[in-house]
Amino acid sequence: MVTYLEADAAPLRNTGQIRLYGPEAFEGMRKACNLTARCLDELAGMVAPGVTTEAIDRFVFEFGMDHGAMPATLNYRGYTKSSCTSINHVVCHGIPDAKPLREGDIVNIDVTYILDGWHGDSSRMYPVGQVKRAAERLLEVTHECLMRGIAAVKPGARTGAIGAAIQAYAESERCSVVRDFCGHGVGRLFHDAPNILHYGSPNEGVEMRPGMIFTIEPMINLGRLHVKVLSDGWTAVTRDRSLSAQYEHSIGVTEDGCEIFTLSPAGLDKPGLAA
Repeated sequence: MVTYLEADAAPLRNTGQIRLYGPEAFEGMRKACNLTARCLDELAGMVAPGVTTEAIDRFVFEFGMDHGAMPATLNYRGYTKSSCTSINHVVCHGIPDAKPLREGDIVNIDVTYILDGWHGDSSRMYPVGQVKRAAERLLEVTHECLMRGIAAVKPGARTGAIGAAIQAYAESERCSVVRDFCGHGVGRLFHDAPNILHYGSPNEGVEMRPGMIFTIEPMINLGRLHVKVLSDGWTAVTRDRSLSAQYEHSIGVTEDGCEIFTLSPAGLDKPGLAA
């Protein structure tokens, strides 16, 4: 049984209940998410061959500190970095390190800032120098999956409509949708109910209602959908070592659709514009 409740009346922990936020919360999310989007915009000029993901992570930390925000991943469940940097066949949760990026890599950078108690969660793909057409196409397909998922958000529809739209497009482009990870409620908490699956059918999932806030963050593989988590406990990779890509927005359900909180102020959140 799914229960919905006014966010102001809910305890500050994931109880499995779905919070419905009001106008003040939407304004708080706009500010936190705008900061995240601005950071991702800044990184567009930084990602290049020879740059380390450690340097990128340092920038994410310092940008947050300069604007009064804390990276949500820092010390989250033992994670020690301010961002996730997932390269090539890394699906998600790649840990920044001292290894330099190489010409032709693709990298997902996932940033969540906590600003005034609100979590702004977003990720984008960045091509490193010139990338192969197959990689370029994967970025295009994955971004289109995200936008089709967002277009399915409206009150009265079920969250399964999001996954169905993503899965139908990805598979029509001969790509596969990762099943092991999903989108999630967000707001005062980093990870909250409901889970947002990126596959399924329109009559599955919970009913979307105005005031719900969650992420949509499809992970799309050029090869098969199967993934494994490495011994560090975080890094997820494709089992067949095929390329993987991900784009993520935080959105709020409105009376007639949704608001995307994490849109790029500079219009840099689409494939081909990040480098």
